Amino acid sequence: MIDRFEKLTIGIAQIYKNIQRIKKCRMKEIGLKGSHVMCMYYLSNHPDGLTATDLCEICKEDKAGISRILSDLAQNGYIRYESANDKKYRAKAALTSKGRTCAAQVNDMIIRATEKGGNGITQEEREIFYRVLFQISENLNRICTELDNY
Repeated sequence: MIDRFEKLTIGIAQIYKNIQRIKKCRMKEIGLKGSHVMCMYYLSNHPDGLTATDLCEICKEDKAGISRILSDLAQNGYIRYESANDKKYRAKAALTSKGRTCAAQVNDMIIRATEKGGNGITQEEREIFYRVLFQISENLNRICTELDNY
């Protein structure tokens, strides 16, 4: 049991560190930070825009982090807000033309990293891996909910 715990935590930690390192290095090439990746990715998948609250939820980031990222992206012309009158945390942020071009580069980098990361893994193994990974995540979320309610 302890061996499984160790393998899981070490494996997840190493994957996470590698993803962060790849984000940092690859984003530097296009003048962004690694922290911008997920917001650019999700905004590119939602052309009508997303609110800061939406991004917090789907990126699993805190409000302050998303606020900083959106501020950076707005200052550099990658996003615009749907209405200047709305409070920024309520207004939807959407990619500008410059942002869409950059997001396409980000998405290409994501595809290449995902393909290389999956070398040597069959489609069946990949499907099993993700099913098991999300089952573990769901189980651990239940434990956390129980702890929060304790």
